[in-house]
Amino acid sequence: MDKKDPENNIQSHEEIHPDQATHSTTPPEEDKPHAQLNNWLPITASRKAKWWYSAFHNVTAMVGAGVLGLPFAVSQLGWAPGVTAIVLSWIITFYSLWQLVQLHEVAPGRRFDRYPELGMYAFGPKLGYWTIMPLQLTVQVASSIVYAVTGGKSLKKSCELVFPDTFDEIRETYFILFFTVLQLVMSQSPNFNSLKGVSLLAAIMSFAYSMVACVASFIKGNEDHHSLQVTYGVRSHTAPGQAFDALNGIGTIAFAFAGHSVVLEIQATIPSTEEKPSKVPMWRGVTVAYVIVAICYISVSISGYWAFGIAVDDDVLVSLENPKWLIAAANFMVFLHVIGSYQVFAMPVFDTIESALVGSYRFKPSRALRLIARSSYVALVGFVGMCIPFFGGLLGFFGGLVFAATSYFVPCIMWLIIKRPKPWSFHWIASWTATIIGVSIAVLTPIGGLRQIILSFKSYKIFS
Repeated sequence: MDKKDPENNIQSHEEIHPDQATHSTTPPEEDKPHAQLNNWLPITASRKAKWWYSAFHNVTAMVGAGVLGLPFAVSQLGWAPGVTAIVLSWIITFYSLWQLVQLHEVAPGRRFDRYPELGMYAFGPKLGYWTIMPLQLTVQVASSIVYAVTGGKSLKKSCELVFPDTFDEIRETYFILFFTVLQLVMSQSPNFNSLKGVSLLAAIMSFAYSMVACVASFIKGNEDHHSLQVTYGVRSHTAPGQAFDALNGIGTIAFAFAGHSVVLEIQATIPSTEEKPSKVPMWRGVTVAYVIVAICYISVSISGYWAFGIAVDDDVLVSLENPKWLIAAANFMVFLHVIGSYQVFAMPVFDTIESALVGSYRFKPSRALRLIARSSYVALVGFVGMCIPFFGGLLGFFGGLVFAATSYFVPCIMWLIIKRPKPWSFHWIASWTATIIGVSIAVLTPIGGLRQIILSFKSYKIFS
């Protein structure tokens, strides 16, 4: 068999490892048990989404906790390098997202509804699954942990500003616990499409608190600049410190572009025919989402760093204190947003867990199985979040370690393997450039994030 023939390559991947049987790329009509399971699993249970669903799903997935850390990332890199890194990341990830949307239906008559499925098609059943599945799950779990911490911190900040005497002494742990209990209820949504209302609210909240952060930062900046209280440059004063900070800053920026890990799953909810493939409405929604992403990221990162300089916190809303009612409202918006974004990132995890339980361990699909499996995951994530609430370090460490892979270079590598663009053509050059940059981020930036976490231990108290 000629491995270089795309048609032959499709056939060579039809035998799927038993552990991945429920995620087979075999057409549903050829495998009724798989089709029945897909009709129950949350990613593929409903395919009635509109193009604007993909817009607010992508905004919810992208404009999350990461946007609040961008001014901090700029303070670690400096004005020009920081803004350049954000703009360059936007361009690269916009391109790699386009690749994923196009590859969703690259094989005639098939849809790659999950990231591992596309990986199996590109790299082969075993290598593809065991390369992509751990990467994707790490992104989803890391995002869930960070969102649990962010939800608790934001709710605590909001309550402290409104009722300082009542909530000032209450530990952050209890707010994370409250967020976790809320997610236990939310996690019982049957499928991805059932999240559309929650996701829409989350998307609106993300844009709203980004604009509040931007406007409030400019107001604060105008006050401080009159008294010359703002210092620019980079946070650290030593060469090793600057190097570590730069690596952590790039990792934080990588975390802000984490939405690629759910793109194929979002596209799976859109109906598709030969005449009207899903990539058309999906790309329309993605384009709208990425315009909103650009507005939020650039405005928040520039205004936050301009207002506070190297003194900005790893969550810019923490730096803002006045007017109290507005900052309290913005923090509550963050809380509402991460409720939705947590669910968007958790849904593929639920899909994987339920697929394994039914496909590999022969459990019967049921509401009880879904309740136990999802509740166990949410409880575990909440517990970890309460133990290690290192917001800034987590962003840099996870962002560099795995988010760069799923968002920056894995889509490009799959494009090179499946599409085989001619050497030195636009897509060949763009894919290799993004791959080199992405691999560099994945290898180097976790060092900075790990250092940030280690430094946090100096003032760390468990369940604080």
